[in-house]
Amino acid sequence: MDAVHPHMTALIRKLGSIAPLAPDEKAALLRLPLRLKPVAARQDIIRQGDSPAESCLIVEGFACRYILTAGGKRQILSFHISGDIPDLQSLHIDVMDHSLATLVPSRLAFIQHDDLRSLMRSHPHLGNLFWRDTLIDAAIFRQWMVGLGRREAYGRVAHVLCELLVRLRAIGQVEDHAFTLPVTQAELGDAFGLSAVHVNRVLQDLRGDGLIALHGGSLKVLDWDGLKEAGEFDPTYLHLARREAI
Repeated sequence: MDAVHPHMTALIRKLGSIAPLAPDEKAALLRLPLRLKPVAARQDIIRQGDSPAESCLIVEGFACRYILTAGGKRQILSFHISGDIPDLQSLHIDVMDHSLATLVPSRLAFIQHDDLRSLMRSHPHLGNLFWRDTLIDAAIFRQWMVGLGRREAYGRVAHVLCELLVRLRAIGQVEDHAFTLPVTQAELGDAFGLSAVHVNRVLQDLRGDGLIALHGGSLKVLDWDGLKEAGEFDPTYLHLARREAI
């Protein structure tokens, strides 16, 4: 299946990490009509104020939700990885209240809302899984809000690194506690409410404490228990069907 339908692999793995998928449900996902499109780095996928008729599946790459202030400052609200459909809520919300953008060159698949609605009518369990996925999205927002409001920068960064490891692991993109982190320090700053200089200092502190190693765009967690403690990270809010030891 992966070789024939590589564009659906991450989505199927992600939904399967939330709850088991039946063979007919996987087959229905594979039959979804898609419009595949390569998109360069740092390009808007959809803008605040748009009224889309389709949703976007990230096949490969890395993206973010964001809002610009009146003064042009960007607040990144969440990071999105392969298998995510970050604008799924546009099925029920007429006007986008935020924007989505790629952070690296990405492959996207656009799915018409009518096709998604037909899928959910014919396979109610898939509809429930998509609904549960949006609830997990909201849980992630809550954790980010706690981080921005109540965690020091060190813990804020550690928590999101833990989150990314668990989410990427669920779709098979972590090997030996290492994963690709193709995000600049300025982009991390926009997510954490910190300057790029402050982000750099926190990353150096995490390295100095033996919690992580950074090599180019790759991050390896050296001390998982220590990183979890630093970020006060409990993966319960990600609501994975299987909470295996990492």
